[in-house]
Amino acid sequence: MGTSENLTAGTGVTAVICPEGAAAGVDVRGGGPATRETDLLKPENMIRRIHSVVLSGGSAFGLTAASGVMTALEERNIGFQTTGGKVPIVCGASLYDLEVGDSHVRPDIQMGRDAVENAFKHQAQLSGNIGAGTGATVGKYRGTDRMMKSGQGVSSLQIGSLQLTAIVAVNALGDVYDKGRKIAGLLDPSGTHFEKTTDEEMMADGKTHLDALTNTTIACIVTNAKLTKAQCQKIASIAHDGYARAISPVHTSADGDTIFVMASGKIEADFDLIGVAAAEQIRLAILDGVRSAKPLFGLKTASEIN
Repeated sequence: MGTSENLTAGTGVTAVICPEGAAAGVDVRGGGPATRETDLLKPENMIRRIHSVVLSGGSAFGLTAASGVMTALEERNIGFQTTGGKVPIVCGASLYDLEVGDSHVRPDIQMGRDAVENAFKHQAQLSGNIGAGTGATVGKYRGTDRMMKSGQGVSSLQIGSLQLTAIVAVNALGDVYDKGRKIAGLLDPSGTHFEKTTDEEMMADGKTHLDALTNTTIACIVTNAKLTKAQCQKIASIAHDGYARAISPVHTSADGDTIFVMASGKIEADFDLIGVAAAEQIRLAILDGVRSAKPLFGLKTASEIN
């Protein structure tokens, strides 16, 4: 995994790479997604393995970064073999971060290339105001004045020979909870205490405060297990339980919530164990993304409120 980011503009890219290719699946639950090459992940379609998942800011503009990842992988002779050469298979999703920083600066081809370079350098730091989480925020039901800074989070576990990592850019309309205790999200008008987004919705008298396409939490799960495309898709579906455990409300019409799964196929592992682990690591990665965020653009973080 590697990232590139522009802290001044408040946006970035995260590239998850498997040079040998990985079985993959995706589950899109939110109503406002910005995605690339998700149709080819359907089990009935031809491509069996992909080479990268790219998470980025920039709303739909940010999907451009995947082209930079694709070019960088081609230069390394990584891709699906065709008669005309190797074609890297690169899927992706973008979140909306245009309300912070400079909305005219979005992830581009160069940022995608830089993320690949950092991945091959075995970048260590992946949490906080970094990559796709650079401009991430949460608690946006009442607009930018009462939202909080979030970021990108990572969580991993190993059970025997099974390895699984979740990486999440936390950019939710809703609030974030740790086992029922709110740790980030909608602030009260004073900016010193929390208010509950679901309560605000109930008091709205039928008038929505949703700004279409202004959120989206995106994630990728990577495992060394042997999984088919169909199984990857099912694990992605199960992993959305992790979203629901940590974010409320979740999967709204103004969120494009998406989870990818990549499986390198190195070891045999119990399918249900993978599903349980995936959902929990997604939950923990969301908490990491919130807690590791640093103040930016005048927005408060979980460490300042809790």
